[in-house]
Amino acid sequence: MNILITGVGGLLGSRMADWIIDNTNHRVIGIDNLSGGFKENIHPKVQFYHFDLSKNTMNSGSSSDTTYGTYDLKWIFNKEKPDIVYHFAAYAAECLSPFIRRYNYSNNAVATANVINECINHQVKRLVFTSSMAVYGKNQPPFSEDYIPAPEDSYGIAKYACEMDIKVAGKQHGLDWCIIRPHNVYGIKQNIWDKYRNVLGIWMYKYLHNEPLLVYGDGKQKRAFSFIDDCIEPMWLAATLKETSKEIINLGGTEEVTINKALKTLLKVIGDTPEIQYCEPRFEVKNAWSTYQKSIDLLNYKHKTSLEEGLSKMWEWAQQRPHRYRKEWKNFELTKGLYTYWNSE
Repeated sequence: MNILITGVGGLLGSRMADWIIDNTNHRVIGIDNLSGGFKENIHPKVQFYHFDLSKNTMNSGSSSDTTYGTYDLKWIFNKEKPDIVYHFAAYAAECLSPFIRRYNYSNNAVATANVINECINHQVKRLVFTSSMAVYGKNQPPFSEDYIPAPEDSYGIAKYACEMDIKVAGKQHGLDWCIIRPHNVYGIKQNIWDKYRNVLGIWMYKYLHNEPLLVYGDGKQKRAFSFIDDCIEPMWLAATLKETSKEIINLGGTEEVTINKALKTLLKVIGDTPEIQYCEPRFEVKNAWSTYQKSIDLLNYKHKTSLEEGLSKMWEWAQQRPHRYRKEWKNFELTKGLYTYWNSE
């Protein structure tokens, strides 16, 4: 089969591509605009397209990008004829999303609409879409798949809109789909250079650059962290099992911890006690973690990697990374209510 992965330069996409290439005989095609992912993350056997899904036009690039010229998404689907599509591409910054609403909806909702169109036009066998725990909003944790979503931020709203559009496409156009709601996924190949998302990676970056480690609010927020290696094979089953057709499934860690405990675990791994600064809280859901029985029953999910073990692997990897430009927003779409630590850094 031909497997198309959007967001192939990011954490989920690159590790999914690695697993498919290492464990199957299927061919992998990848799309990424490299705004949050990296070319070095992508397995050399991936047929890669440097492409912006939200604009539906290819980014200009060098011949080393393997797609030098002018293409659109329809051209890629016509050429590569994907059987399964994993749509991982997104800018997953929940607390930043209210300050970049237009960018958020373009890169999440509009990009997904473009993917849905081509999946229908080319009769793909299944679209696997990674939504987010953010769709649950202030529901009572642990969040169950049968809860009515009530997102509290623009990112969660965009993801929920994508979910609804995919389900309608299934009813009206016969699109087969599986929606996965992962949460707090971390691990090797994560973007630790993004200051607005991935708290574990942010802390690692700050420590490596001798900066104080920030905790937003009192640090008593609860989350369940999900090591990437535990999530990949379940994602494969989401695309290939008959039982996962048109199902919504939470995927990720089964042990909730406070942000303070997560930081304490990371410092144990690092073996140091750097400066920690508690700063103004963000507008966010305080306690957020999900049920997991459905992922065990349908995806054979196993929480095999403890937070300490996963952080040890990620930290060993992070120390070997080169210095990179750190993405920063210079022109927010909205500045009212912007947090001081994003305004002043």
